[in-house]
Amino acid sequence: MFIAPSEKALVPFVSVENMMRLVHAIGIETVLRELTDVIEADFARWELFDKTPRVASHSREGVIELMPTSDGEIYAFKYVNGHPKNMAQGLQTVTAFGLLAEVSTGYPVLLTEMTLLTALRTAATSAMAARHLAPKGARVMAMIGNGAQAEFQALAMKAVLGVDTVRLYDIDRRATDKAVRNLAGTGITAIACASPEAAIEGAQIITTCTADKQYATILTDNMVGAGVHINAIGGDCPGKTELHRDILLRADTFVEYPPQTRIEGEIQQMPADFPVTELWQIITGKALGRRDDAQITLFDSVGFAIEDFSALRYIRDRLTGTDFFQNLDIIADPDDPRDLFGMFQRAG
Repeated sequence: MFIAPSEKALVPFVSVENMMRLVHAIGIETVLRELTDVIEADFARWELFDKTPRVASHSREGVIELMPTSDGEIYAFKYVNGHPKNMAQGLQTVTAFGLLAEVSTGYPVLLTEMTLLTALRTAATSAMAARHLAPKGARVMAMIGNGAQAEFQALAMKAVLGVDTVRLYDIDRRATDKAVRNLAGTGITAIACASPEAAIEGAQIITTCTADKQYATILTDNMVGAGVHINAIGGDCPGKTELHRDILLRADTFVEYPPQTRIEGEIQQMPADFPVTELWQIITGKALGRRDDAQITLFDSVGFAIEDFSALRYIRDRLTGTDFFQNLDIIADPDDPRDLFGMFQRAG
């Protein structure tokens, strides 16, 4: 005998296919602009959130993490991995899914893929930081590391800041060619470069997004001129960096959540008391961002749970009036909350 679940027990689920349909229906640049604003709005109320460094399980192959947070009314978490060697097997380096729940009942209200959504929210967070830290009128970005995140980063900088030229470099020329091909027709001039030094020529924003899980020097000190904004998003776990430490000594460094960034970000190379400014303080006016044209600003981004919270909240709101989801029966809902066994028996 089949017992139909009540509507209260059904949880909207956004599959990869439906996430793509939703983003195409809205328009990717519109999604990136709106998501940037939603993330910034949540950063503006940063002090309301529960905050903890992500719970990470590290192995020789990579890392599996849980990223939870709550604003007291809504709870969210993301499951995400990072396995650089996956690419050699034809697998994604990063995959993810996430859940949103009501704090008042504990009932989930959204389950969704977050591989695509993480790419979108990472790009939107970069654009949010650049909106406050990049030189005014920046139009040229260097993108060093042209993997799965590259096009999202370029489009977010275009949508939010008006960047119209992206200079691309990757040690694998096929990745660069892929990015140039995918950005054709977007209004961005994509230029393939033969070296990192060539890529940064004339760039006001330098984004590093490489995947190797090791201490690396993607940017050396002599490559970074006065006035640039560096968006370092590839270093996101212990033992993985992209910048020479001398760059950090010259730059003003901005971070999401210091207890996490000091373990995973570029500043893991620096002493425990190395000065940083939290990004939410710039957004709320409690601290200064870019002060002058000569200042080097560095967003040492490792990704934080509040950004995922914002992305989940945005998707839930954007589902209203659409059919870009399925209802899943994942919550047991007996007529009598005390009689779970009785519901189980009746299904036999």
